[in-house]
Order: sequence, then structure tokens, then C-alpha cells
Amino acid sequence: MLIPFSMKNCFQSLYSLKIPTAGYKNIAKGGLILQSASNNIYQNLAVEDWIHDHMNLESKPILFLWRNSPTVVIGRHQNPWQECNLNIMREKGIKLARRRSGGGTVYHDMGNINLTFFTIKSKYNRMENLKLIIRALNAVQPQLDVQATDRLDLLLDGQFKISGTASKIGRVAAYHHCTLLCNTDWISLSSVLKSPYQGIKSNATPSVPSLVKNLLENDDTLTCEVLMESVAAEYAAYHKIENNIILISPTDETVFPGINKKAEELQTWEWIYGKTPKFSINTSFNLSEQSYSEIKVYADIKNGRIEDCKIDAPDHSLPLEMLDKLSTSFIGNKFCQSETSVLINALLRTCPKDYELNTKWHLLCQKQGEEDNDERLRAERARSREAGRKEETKVTEIYTFFFLNEHKARQHHRQPGDL
Repeated sequence: MLIPFSMKNCFQSLYSLKIPTAGYKNIAKGGLILQSASNNIYQNLAVEDWIHDHMNLESKPILFLWRNSPTVVIGRHQNPWQECNLNIMREKGIKLARRRSGGGTVYHDMGNINLTFFTIKSKYNRMENLKLIIRALNAVQPQLDVQATDRLDLLLDGQFKISGTASKIGRVAAYHHCTLLCNTDWISLSSVLKSPYQGIKSNATPSVPSLVKNLLENDDTLTCEVLMESVAAEYAAYHKIENNIILISPTDETVFPGINKKAEELQTWEWIYGKTPKFSINTSFNLSEQSYSEIKVYADIKNGRIEDCKIDAPDHSLPLEMLDKLSTSFIGNKFCQSETSVLINALLRTCPKDYELNTKWHLLCQKQGEEDNDERLRAERARSREAGRKEETKVTEIYTFFFLNEHKARQHHRQPGDL
């Protein structure tokens, strides 16, 4: 049974905290089942952090059910430039988040269920949680062939991954979270979980591609709503508690004091990109498909910022002085579109009357495949030169040309739960 959040006063009486707050008073005997009323990834990850940090889980475990709007979620020790296509994500309005747990990259949308099992550290057992999910699936469809693997994934029919696992183990508390693939958008999944970038050298945790399948493809009764209810019922039976799913609002400070600050921290640039393990870039490309002018790029990135950079044109197609100036200018700046675009445009303004050099700079900074001989672009550049203004042609992020990639995408999709 789903209890609406309007019964907040009853909910507040269920749990006690490690520290005094305005929230819960008395502990519920046996455990609790929560479901988020939010589809915001940062708010839901904040709930995980809050429960882990503040709730007394001694003999009182918690199951947390949640779903998100389209989002790519990377593991604590991963590199977003290696794991996903950031350009497509921006175009489609798909969020990027970094979670506190380890493991690989996942794709979330409303067709993908997230389940988080909270316990004290001594009772942490991922395999038992997966067996519980299998029982819940078989309760809905007894003929469903689902097995847990040694990697703690769930496989459908012995080959299709429908769930991946990750966890966080603290000093006292621990949680295991996993996905359950019901009806995810394959087009978005396959496009955003293919990194187009080459030349990265990193010790970050890589994701493992897997063959995947939606449960709804096997049986159209296996909807997210049906499966969440079944998992909740199996959890309640296993822990001998009432099968009541309590709907919570992850933004309610009267219930979760300080939770909005946690959500804000999870969506900062410093957390999402700045926590990327140090990596380096070593790649090269031509200024255009018609040109043999090769550009070589070397860079070290630490805490999401360019620590060292060298851009070289062996054939001297661009002046050495300008390349050195660009390389030096990038050092200390964020490895992101806004800051690098400003720097490139600033350098472009230093040579507004040099048409040949200006054109080469635009070729260096534009997206792969943009045709420089287009009459409209040339007309716009002529107007800019005459007025002495900054070029209005789109300047794309420097990290795009760092990793220009013409090889075919990997054939295997990565499971939204490839943890």
C-alpha cells in the first residue's frame, strides 16, 4: 500500500536519528519502505546520503525506491569524458551526475527502477538483496529466467543484463543500490553511453559493456509500477514488516534537515567534473577533411582543470607563438566549454585582419565536419573582419577537438545499471 506524503506526521514518528533534529522520533520496529516523489537525480542521491549519514539502521533496514528523468550517472571514481557523450547529452537536455558509490556508468529514465538497500555494515549482503529481487520478479511472472552472477548483476535468459550493482560502505552504515531495467529508451541509452573521445589515458574505473534487454520486452505486464510493488511486498515479507510504501519528498527540510544543501553539492561542477581522477590527453587531428594540416594536442587534467597543455602544428600551419599562447592560457582553467571558448575568442580578436590565420583558427575550434567553404560562413566572416568585431561563428568546446573521433561506435550497448 502506498502511503501519500500528506501523512508526514505519521512518517516522522517512525525513525530516530543519530543526531537530534526536527525529523523522526521513535524507531519503527523491523524496517521501512520509502519511495521518492521526485524524479530529480540530485535530490534522490541526496536522500541516499542523508539516510546513510543520519539514520539509525541498527536492526531496522530501509528499502528506498526511486526513478529519475533522463540522466547519466557516473561512479565515484569515473571520468565523464570517457564514459558518455557530453555533447549529445547537452543537446537532449540529459543531466550528468556523479554518485557517492563506486562502480560504472548508468543511464536513468522513467523506465529504469532504482532500489537502495540500507543496513548496518555488519548486515550488508548484496547477494541476498539480489535474490530478493529475483523472488519479486518470479512472483509476478513465474516463468521469468533471472539469475544473479558473480559480478552481482542480474541476467535475463542467461545473457541479457537487466540490473547492475554498486555500493557504499561506511564506518557503521552501508547501502547497496541497483537498477532494474523495465522500459528504458534504447535510442537515448545507446547514443549517450558511447564516448566519442580518443586519446585519454586514465586510471579511472571503466564501465563494462553488456548485452541488455527491457523486462517489458519479455512480458508487457512487467511495468515499473508492478515491479516496485512486488519488490516492496517481498521486502516486507522477508523483514516481517507491514507492506506500506511511504511516499517522501526529498526537499522537505522538516523531515530531512540539511538535505537541500546535499542536493546542491551533488550538482556543482566541482563535484561532477572536479572529482574526476587525474588523466592525460595525447591525440592529433587535421584542421579539416580537405586539409593535411595536423594539430597535435597534449594535456594533463587534474581536478577537472588543465594542469599542463601543449598544442603543436608540426607543419607550421599556425604560428608557434600563438599556439604557445593558447596552450599557456588554458593552464589552470576548467576543462569545459565556457572557459575555453572565452579564451579562444580572446585570441581570435588579436588577429581580426589576418583572414588566413583567422580562418585556420576557426577550423581548429569548430566541430568536426563543419564546412569552411560554405558561402554563408565566409560572408559572415567578411562582415566581421570589416567591422573589426569578434567572429560570430560558433566556437565549440576545446575538449571536443581534443578527442575528434571517426571510428565506429562500439556494437554493444552499455546497460543502464552497468555498475
